[in-house]
Amino acid sequence: MKNRGIIIVVILAIIAGGIALWRSASLKNEGGEKTENQITGNKETPGGGIRMNARIQKENGVVIAVAQRQRFTEVITATGKVEADADRVAHVSPRISGQIVSVVASLGDRVAAGQTLAVLKSLEMAEAANRYRLSTTKLALAKANMTRIRTLVDKKIVARKELLQAETDYKIAQTELQNDQERLSLYGASNSNLHGRSHNKTSLAVPAPISGTITEKHAIIGELSDPSKSLFTVVDLSSIWVVVDIYEKDLAKVSTGQRATVTMDAYPDLKFTGQVTYVADLLDSTTRTLKVRVEVANPERKLKPEMFARVELVPTASATMTLAVPEDAIQVIDGKKVILVADEGGEVFRAETVVTGRSSGGMVEIISGISEGRRYAIKGSFILKSELKKDELEGGAE
Repeated sequence: MKNRGIIIVVILAIIAGGIALWRSASLKNEGGEKTENQITGNKETPGGGIRMNARIQKENGVVIAVAQRQRFTEVITATGKVEADADRVAHVSPRISGQIVSVVASLGDRVAAGQTLAVLKSLEMAEAANRYRLSTTKLALAKANMTRIRTLVDKKIVARKELLQAETDYKIAQTELQNDQERLSLYGASNSNLHGRSHNKTSLAVPAPISGTITEKHAIIGELSDPSKSLFTVVDLSSIWVVVDIYEKDLAKVSTGQRATVTMDAYPDLKFTGQVTYVADLLDSTTRTLKVRVEVANPERKLKPEMFARVELVPTASATMTLAVPEDAIQVIDGKKVILVADEGGEVFRAETVVTGRSSGGMVEIISGISEGRRYAIKGSFILKSELKKDELEGGAE
């Protein structure tokens, strides 16, 4: 029995020793003996840098590219707001006073030019129509009298001076009729006002002056209305304005006729093209910005007034050949902009300080720091930066 206990103790001691050896090996590996799957640091890369083989690069999403010159188009980006085209807005009001007896159109309706929106009853219209009919009768009588007297003069029954008087009366009647016709035209009279039934003679239709959408409605049956009161507002949204604020430093790059691209949060996958049609003459002294208007076609009425928009303006003849890299390739280390360049067959990466210039479309111009043909990390540069910083901290700790 005593021997059996000794055997059990020996077996447990062997197992404990094996576990201790395994844990010791694991801790040693984690503590700094880098396997072939790990990244080696500055100690093995003179001049500072980190080593990463192709397999580890692929696992970490690191992609190497060659720095090259490319056509760089500078783009001015600004935020703005959608507004209705002021040249396509109509405030509709009656031409004469009257009582509203019928309202045909409602808020949000799409209407065509000339379509009746409301109907008024107007005594002024009735008086104008009566004057027109009276003038028409007077002209017919004057013409008949002139014809009769001309016949009598030919027969030498009456003196010629009576013919002259008849001709004068006829011309006066013509002028009066013409004045009455013009008055009715200004009132917007229709044939029913002149030749229809008696209840139509006082009616006045209020038509839409342009095609568009009714955005305001103030017409209420029974109310009195006059030319000073707007009954409807009709807006043609087939073309809209996007008004943006351009900073003073960019004013020389903006001009009328310039192409623009408009994007909206409401339609993230759509881009609308437009053109600069107006550049303000006065600068805002507080914001140091200038109002610029971009006209955009809106045939599907997707863009609505008061929506916010982002506008990209491409200066005329701004495309130049220059060295440029993606924005993601640039990192900041110790307050300096750097690019992770690849040496020794693309397995050693070092941080090279660069001076950047213009930015456009996700690309950044490189003024100095690296030259054309130099290999660099176009993707995964943040991981490389993190490894560099970690290696520096480990080196400082030693």
